[in-house]
Amino acid sequence: MATTLKNLSTIEDNLPSAVDMKFGIVVAQWNAQVTMALKDGAVRTLLKAGCEQQNISVKYVPGTFELALGAQFFAEYTDVDAVIVLGCVIQGDTRHFDFVCQGVTQGTTELMLSWNMPVAFGVLTTNNLQQALDRAGGRLGNKGDEAAATAIQMVALQREMEAADTAPEIDRNERRNNVN
Repeated sequence: MATTLKNLSTIEDNLPSAVDMKFGIVVAQWNAQVTMALKDGAVRTLLKAGCEQQNISVKYVPGTFELALGAQFFAEYTDVDAVIVLGCVIQGDTRHFDFVCQGVTQGTTELMLSWNMPVAFGVLTTNNLQQALDRAGGRLGNKGDEAAATAIQMVALQREMEAADTAPEIDRNERRNNVN
């Protein structure tokens, strides 16, 4: 659905509780006016859903391209249940925009699948600064809110699926190996 048709800060009432969940948030420092607003939205949504402040860890990377590696560091070195990546790429005069957007998207997807960990994608890819501001707490809401809600929902889904899985651990690993 196009952002202009939905406020990004409108979160469904049936959002699972985040009381016992831990989150890592990786924020790009490039376009800080936008990304810090995204971070504020994500943290606000996590807290509103019951996540405790001490279960939210925020780290910063230079730019959007580095978000996937920052998220991988959370996967490798912490015990978070999910990671939220927040960045903003604004179209310029060169193809740099395309490469950054493709790189962060592909990197985030690969990380999620290889680590079997939810990574919520809160990256704005806009034509200009005003479009980004509109989506970072402006007239269209805050993509950070939406990314945090996604992370909560995916952790809840993963926990539900793990709890319902009756196959022994070795069978799950064998299934995974046969798929790859």
